[in-house]
Amino acid sequence: MFRHTGKGRTYLHNLRLASLLSAVAGIVNIVGVLGLNTLTTNVTGHFAFLSEEFVTKNYSLVWVYLFYVVFFLAGAFVSSILIEIAARRNVIHSYALPISLEIIVLLVVSFADTPMDNDQFPSKVFLSCLLLFAMGLQNSLVTKVSQSVVRTTHLTGLFTDLGIELSQLLFYRGLSERAILERVSF
Repeated sequence: MFRHTGKGRTYLHNLRLASLLSAVAGIVNIVGVLGLNTLTTNVTGHFAFLSEEFVTKNYSLVWVYLFYVVFFLAGAFVSSILIEIAARRNVIHSYALPISLEIIVLLVVSFADTPMDNDQFPSKVFLSCLLLFAMGLQNSLVTKVSQSVVRTTHLTGLFTDLGIELSQLLFYRGLSERAILERVSF
């Protein structure tokens, strides 16, 4: 599923990738919704809630929703960084790094021994942040391996692209390359 990239990928490769990782995202999201009362696979709703809490001056929740967005963005950024580093070192299975990190994060969350009652609000926020980080990792990985054929929509896709582009700023040394990338990213 990850061996083929670019023009070497077929419709079937992308279908398998989309099917498997969509199932993972579905499981992560339902766990987040039922266990943590939080959407954990995208950031679009969190931006809406952030805006609402900002208007109503509930700044403690503004910070929570901001953390959600930042953790998703961080996941996309880290995934892209890992792929770039591995690719530059000619690692054959460069996509194994972000998927392995995603597996580790999901295992950590699954074994978290935290009672989920109202008194544990910080724990819920932290676990939600970890799940959003994992989904940022996954979305960036899927976007890069499929060359944007397998995509998510709305702000999730935007933040995935932003995480990828921000990581590229670390690797392009030439002024002309950086200038082009900076115009595209910002």
